Amino acid sequence: MKKIYSLLLVLTFSFAAFSQNISLEAFKSSELNGELNSTRTLKIYVPDSYQQDSTRVYPLAIVLDAEYLFDIYVANSKLFAAKDKAPEQIVVGIFQNQKNERKLDCAVDLNSMLTETSSKFYRFIKNELIGYIEHNYRISPFRTIVGNTITANFTNYFMVEPTPIFNAYVNINPRYSQDIADLFRGKVPTIDRHTYYYLNNGAFLGEEKNKNIESLYYVLKNFENDNFKYKYDTFDTSTTVSSMGQAIPGAIAHIFDMYSSISKEEFDTNIADLNPAEAIEYIEKKYVEIQYLFGANLKIRERDIFAIESIILDKEDGAYLEEFGKMINRLYPESPIGDYYIGQYYETGNNLKKALKYYKNGFAKISSEDPNSDGYYQNVERVLAKQKSLNNGQEIGDDFDEEIIESVEGDETGR
Repeated sequence: MKKIYSLLLVLTFSFAAFSQNISLEAFKSSELNGELNSTRTLKIYVPDSYQQDSTRVYPLAIVLDAEYLFDIYVANSKLFAAKDKAPEQIVVGIFQNQKNERKLDCAVDLNSMLTETSSKFYRFIKNELIGYIEHNYRISPFRTIVGNTITANFTNYFMVEPTPIFNAYVNINPRYSQDIADLFRGKVPTIDRHTYYYLNNGAFLGEEKNKNIESLYYVLKNFENDNFKYKYDTFDTSTTVSSMGQAIPGAIAHIFDMYSSISKEEFDTNIADLNPAEAIEYIEKKYVEIQYLFGANLKIRERDIFAIESIILDKEDGAYLEEFGKMINRLYPESPIGDYYIGQYYETGNNLKKALKYYKNGFAKISSEDPNSDGYYQNVERVLAKQKSLNNGQEIGDDFDEEIIESVEGDETGR
């Protein structure tokens, strides 16, 4: 009995630890009345870091059909954030299956337009819920809405409005309105900001529904708008239930692709043909957008710095090595890498005195126990040998306290 009691305590504590960032709230709506349930249950997840930094803001995800989708979305959002593949998000789920509210919430008429009841639910989200969340939580400009079957179809009516309030739309097994493609044709070519769209399909949905989803996919393929980025997945071996667990991570990966480190595809598509100045500008702009949209104050990842290294080294005779090195020193002042690139810049320009100065400064940042210290010191030895050769074999002083600089900021440039 004692062992069982101890186990119950552990389980209770584990559940409390898991759910401490999740709350349930009863939201009384003035927009929802008549046939609709005017008091809605909200399930809200706030990341651990929310209490640690009072200035940080977070992207918002609104999850419809929250009874089924909320926990799956939260679990994946936490995993992607932990792996640095997406920012942490505040997630708000709306319960719609307590009294089968979803049918009235998301109904459409024969002309594929929202009905009186679904228009009320639309206004509830747009006019009440978003404002309530923004008033009570620190939200960044980036918003996602997630739905399944008829609630997925409902999300599209936010996208086709004149000024959409969401940036990303997740359509899981969508049960599309008959004329939804016409609404897309009228809207997608005019989209003027980055908009992310996800839909999935699969044989498990049945032939008719499968064809309807596929037909919209072919419509999406014909749009040429760089601001509209869609992803289409097919799960031919899934069931309806398992497809939810497959679709959500695929959607998050697509929506937050810009947040992730530079992939081979991103490099080949967007960076490979740039000159050094453009490559540096690209990477700096990427992180400015990450900060603005997602509220994540990231400094440029070392991995992304090295992603453009070949462009800096191989194009324009290394003319941007100094600027590249200064950028690294600003971001990672404790690292010898920035000094190394600036040293290279001066060495290739035969300004050996300055090259030696920066190589020494970089070497001074390396611990004597670092296995790379000997390799880095070879840069110093190589420049000393060049100086010796130019000075007819005379020894050059090698005092490491001399000319070591603390920062490259403000140093004179030019070879």
